[in-house]
Amino acid sequence: MADILDDDPEPSERFPAGPLYVPVRPGPSGCAARLFRTPLGRRTAVGFTSEHRLTALLGPGQVWIRLAEPALRALTAPLGVTTVTVDPQFTAPAPAPFAAPVPVPPALPVTRETPALRTA
Repeated sequence: MADILDDDPEPSERFPAGPLYVPVRPGPSGCAARLFRTPLGRRTAVGFTSEHRLTALLGPGQVWIRLAEPALRALTAPLGVTTVTVDPQFTAPAPAPFAAPVPVPPALPVTRETPALRTA
C-alpha cells in the first residue's frame, strides 16, 4: 500500500518572522496595534523586519513597538484578524473625510400677480 503524504509543497509561512516592528497608535489605555486592509479588503496586522522599512513606508513619525510574530497574532486574534503581513510593499493613502453636500432649500415660486390687499 502506498504511503499518503500530507505535506504542503509550498507552506504558507516559510519561517517565523521573529521580532517585528509593529506600528501602533495611542489609545485611552496605552498603545494599540494599527490594523490595515489587504487589497481585497480583509483586515491584517502588519509588522516590519526593520525600523528602516517601517519608516520608509509609514513615515518617520509613526510610533512602533517590538513584538514577536506569535505575540502579534495572539494580540489580534480576538479581533478576528488572522493574517499578519510582514514587510508590505506599499500602502494607499488614507481616504479623505466625506463631506456631505449642504442641502439647498427649495426655491420659492415666483408669481407675476400682486395679491389684492383687503381693508377691513
